[in-house]
Amino acid sequence: MIQKAFKMKLKPGFEEEYKKRHDEIWPELQKALEEAGIYDYAIFLDEDTHTLFAVHKLEEEHSADQLPELPIMKKWWDYMSDIMEVNSDNSPVTVPLAEVFYME
Repeated sequence: MIQKAFKMKLKPGFEEEYKKRHDEIWPELQKALEEAGIYDYAIFLDEDTHTLFAVHKLEEEHSADQLPELPIMKKWWDYMSDIMEVNSDNSPVTVPLAEVFYME
């Protein structure tokens, strides 16, 4: 098992919309994430800074690095680009976080 964490930035005023869109995650996107070996995925919001903190686990034999090439992933990025800080390709600006403690 591999564990990854990263942070992203939500634009102010879009907290409810962000949650709504994830509550209604597209089944084909969820399937793509699962098929890539991602599981136990959670995103948290720091309401004071609008920072999103995401953490998920990966199967040892995963293909998560190929997700950015999938049309469904690009479609999701386009859908979310109006409420998040994004790169020129509409992918979210992400900052990887280093694990400093883990208790199983």
